[in-house]
Amino acid sequence: MRSTIVDIKNRTGLSLATISKYLNGGNVLPENKAKIDEAVKALNYQVNENARSLVTNQTRIMGVVVFSVENLFVGTLLRYLGEILRKHGYGMMICDSNNNIEAEKQNIRSMVQKNVDGIVIMPVSEDVEIMKPAENAGIPYICLDRTFPDSDCDSVLVNNRETTRHLIKILLRRRHTRIAILASRNEYTGKERLESFQETLRDAGITVPPEYIVLEDLHSISAGYHGMQRLLSLKTRPTAVFLSNYEVLMGAFMAVNESEFRCPDDLSLVAFDNMFADVVRPRITVGVQPMEELAARTVELLLMRTEEKGQGVETPRQHIVLPVVIQENESVREM
Repeated sequence: MRSTIVDIKNRTGLSLATISKYLNGGNVLPENKAKIDEAVKALNYQVNENARSLVTNQTRIMGVVVFSVENLFVGTLLRYLGEILRKHGYGMMICDSNNNIEAEKQNIRSMVQKNVDGIVIMPVSEDVEIMKPAENAGIPYICLDRTFPDSDCDSVLVNNRETTRHLIKILLRRRHTRIAILASRNEYTGKERLESFQETLRDAGITVPPEYIVLEDLHSISAGYHGMQRLLSLKTRPTAVFLSNYEVLMGAFMAVNESEFRCPDDLSLVAFDNMFADVVRPRITVGVQPMEELAARTVELLLMRTEEKGQGVETPRQHIVLPVVIQENESVREM
């Protein structure tokens, strides 16, 4: 038979009020804490989370809505998020939007119905109205890696534009002027990196031919592979290519390896993300994202918001932008 709080009372001699207070996160005398801990262990007592959530109005579950669980970048962030949340006594509920806005809407509604304490979202949609169900329910949310343009929601991002500018300037310092890009036309990160690519070259007085801007709907290995094939087939080939994420990098590198051309002798490469950069040769010059810090700062902000909700206060929105480390390797040659 499952142990109850009454069994703990009988074993410790403490009042139900004291035991309940401790089990629900309250402070009790050290000697009472020791008695309750001993009883919980001896009786194999399991907290009834449904009952506790009715009392505390907390489920101790954070929802995480991601654009695709197939994505290695997403999977890495989920690992860190789960580890950090667990240390704070929270579980994690994951919903995959599969790059579909309607699925994302349903995921948000599901999180609200499950009464999660907070939501981390890596959004597909660019419309912050998708979060209305969470706002109406008073559930705080944090945007991670991506955000809703022109919104004031809490967010934890990396500096996409500055990192892209830095990578392109590495090519410019090596006297490259025929520079192409493989990127996503729809995703937040792809758009940010594309705009910075264009601005940096425009500021340098370089006109980019239309055929050097190769865009697909989403970042993918396929997009990198077929995009690089297109660039390599041009009569006037670029001397360098900016690859806007790790999947694009892998696909592009596969296409180069299958061709008659070699990196960096025939084609210099720089890339955003290093998920695969260390397993290809030559090693690619990349921007390394601070994955663990992204997750840690997100959890820190989300816990602050849940605490504020309990206290009935709210501080101004925070927009945290983390720097990306540039690793210069062997994939860029001097022109």
